[in-house]
Amino acid sequence: MRKSLVLALLLSMILVVSGSVFAEKAEITIAGGSVGQELELTKEAAQMYMEEHPDVKVNVLDTPDLATDRLGLYLQFLEAESPKVDVYQVDVIWPGDLAEHFLDLYNYGAKDMVDDHFQAIVENNTVDGRLVAMPWFTDAGLLYYRQDLLDKYGYDVPQTWQEFERTAKAIQEGERAAGNQDFYGYVWQGDAYEGLTCNALEFIYSNGGGTIVSPDKKITINNEKAIEAIDMASDWVGYISPPGVTGLAEESARKIWEAGNAAFMRNWPYAYPLGNVEGSAIKGKYDVAPLPAGDSGKSAATLGGWNLAVSKYSEHPEVAADFALFMAGPKVQKLRAVKGSFNPTIKSLYQDEEVLEASPFFGSLYEVFTNAVARPSTATAPRYNEVSRLFFQAVHSVLTDEMEARTAIEYLELDLVDLLGYEIGEPRQP
Repeated sequence: MRKSLVLALLLSMILVVSGSVFAEKAEITIAGGSVGQELELTKEAAQMYMEEHPDVKVNVLDTPDLATDRLGLYLQFLEAESPKVDVYQVDVIWPGDLAEHFLDLYNYGAKDMVDDHFQAIVENNTVDGRLVAMPWFTDAGLLYYRQDLLDKYGYDVPQTWQEFERTAKAIQEGERAAGNQDFYGYVWQGDAYEGLTCNALEFIYSNGGGTIVSPDKKITINNEKAIEAIDMASDWVGYISPPGVTGLAEESARKIWEAGNAAFMRNWPYAYPLGNVEGSAIKGKYDVAPLPAGDSGKSAATLGGWNLAVSKYSEHPEVAADFALFMAGPKVQKLRAVKGSFNPTIKSLYQDEEVLEASPFFGSLYEVFTNAVARPSTATAPRYNEVSRLFFQAVHSVLTDEMEARTAIEYLELDLVDLLGYEIGEPRQP
């Protein structure tokens, strides 16, 4: 009897031990981006987290490059209340539209971290007092320029769109005369997607044409300065930009630029280190500056950036929230800043020597990032995605010569009134 009792106790102890050793890991999935070095750096940071948390397995889901396509994929998961994705990398324009699907990160320790981040982004991600996304990296549109070609042809970095067009055309003609028939003055994001909204907002706002819908919920897009700016961009197509610019996104523009076939490029900071890799045709030949100014006299850079939100349908909400806060913390943000030129949202990292050595423009263009122009996502929530789609489709119709700018903008105004029910107003000057 005693032997049986001992055996029973031993068996019980073995089961307890084996249960703790072989218990299943908590498994979570982050839906991240793959533009530039995003995917590799997300995987590297996930590995760092798993090394610190051996009881957690993190999967990284590759998602489409285009923000519009990525949002469509996210909505498939979220509207189905699917637990398959725990953490979402969300665009700065989405918190208002998607807030109902995300946890309040203030309930998971974010209160101890938010003061370290840019407060404007924290406020952007706060909906009805709930922090629905943690700031991860911020962005603003920049002008990439070939310093060697400016020196060769005797030009300075252009300060206005008029100077820019003349400079781009002169360099394009010079390089083609030298034998490169594939060379163009300017590549940018002209495809019909969110990237075109960003580009168009920059040249419209810098020209005094406003922000489509004003912060006080007035529809302002139908004005002479906006129409003038869209006409200007339409003239670039086939002139200083390739005819196919109307199909270019960030990565396709970057490939033309890095092949040495453009004098200027509009893109986000992530492209900065990629042109300096071994074998690049432009290694050591370029730099970045603020985008040119229009009639307002001021440059405009669209506020971009991405944040981390935790799905309320996650089967492991505590683990997912802890992972999101780790990814948004200083260790990972510094890694991404140094290796990928992803702008931190943690203020102190802009004084970090290693960060500034890797991306010197983080210091010199600091004001560009902190004063970037926001898209009207707050004023139009929860219908911003529809507003942006109407806007970029209207601009794209002008770029492709399907419609005159004035007509396209008049139709856009009518569509926005029907969609939002807002009054028509005058654009605010920058």
